[in-house]
Amino acid sequence: MRIGILTGGGDVPGLNPCIKALAGGAQARGWEAVGFRRGWAGPLNIDPDDAESIAAHTMALTHDRIRGIDRTGGTILHTSRTNPGRVAAKDLPPFLAARADGDKKIDCTDHVLKVLDAMKIDALIAIGGDDTLSYAARLHQEGVKVLACPKTMDNDVFGTDYCMGFSTAVSRSVEAIDALRTPTGSHERIAVIELFGRNSGETALISGFLADADRTLISEVPVDIDRLATLIMEDKRASPSHYAVVVVSEGATLIGQDTFETGEADAFGHRKLGGIGQIIGEELKKRTGEGIVNQTLAYLMRAGKPDALDRMVAAAYGTMAIQCLADGKTGLMMALRDGNYETVPVDISIKGEKRVDVAELYDVEIYRPLIRNVRTKPMFLY
Repeated sequence: MRIGILTGGGDVPGLNPCIKALAGGAQARGWEAVGFRRGWAGPLNIDPDDAESIAAHTMALTHDRIRGIDRTGGTILHTSRTNPGRVAAKDLPPFLAARADGDKKIDCTDHVLKVLDAMKIDALIAIGGDDTLSYAARLHQEGVKVLACPKTMDNDVFGTDYCMGFSTAVSRSVEAIDALRTPTGSHERIAVIELFGRNSGETALISGFLADADRTLISEVPVDIDRLATLIMEDKRASPSHYAVVVVSEGATLIGQDTFETGEADAFGHRKLGGIGQIIGEELKKRTGEGIVNQTLAYLMRAGKPDALDRMVAAAYGTMAIQCLADGKTGLMMALRDGNYETVPVDISIKGEKRVDVAELYDVEIYRPLIRNVRTKPMFLY
């Protein structure tokens, strides 16, 4: 058997351990593992009649290539936000340039199918978030033998309680929030710390809860800035060191305003989030007159090696995917549900959305995590 492996979307700690488990498990069965470089851009940019093109966009995942990668962050296969089902004319490889049709998005799925067939890929394993996995589901519908491993530091893939990268992102965030107390307290200011998370507030919720931030703003609950200013000043006055900390999810909004987005939409229709922390900091300064420490953690949350949990889940997902192939099972996504590893349909990620359960986990009046019941909830409370 010859399997293909790719990683798409944003990088997270845990991708390399998953690649190692997949490729190592394949080799143990006498199979060949081939990595496509740069996510879905790999097969999109391969000209199957050009050996140099194939070499430029693939990587042989041999034992020597993967032996130590589980100790590192990121992905040796590199990544991109590419959707072969909707390719802009400017992003078409030269040998497909004739397909351009003005500003229309071009569906190059037939080309991807041709590449997989020409390269004799028996099964394809995609590691990614809901965007990457949505195209995996498309290929499954086209008859490709597909398996998926969910990853995203936002932990927002529908159909699983846990995605690779989330634990490390929370750990990085808690460490940074704790560290930022030093300058904030020394200068008696208000810290406004923005975290990645897109339209799910789970990363901010759990990080703010564990770091005991004074207020935590999540994507699911619009913020009354006047009420927040009053609350945060109460926090500052109550602090022996005369400071306060606000954690903000990048998808948070002020009442009456839209989500703050910038730039052009990517191949999946998403514009870049980020900047709401700066806006909230400026609004708090206007209303309180206090000094503000504004900090966006951004890529530091997904930088460096994975923690123990992300290594374990990544290895388990990879091992389980290879076991599925050995059993002749495809069209599945690896998942953790109710504390147990299991498989779910590969297209489950496009059938719903995963967001914070506000009624169970948050106090909308005072902008704080409120864990109303821990029993029967999964480890990350979602």
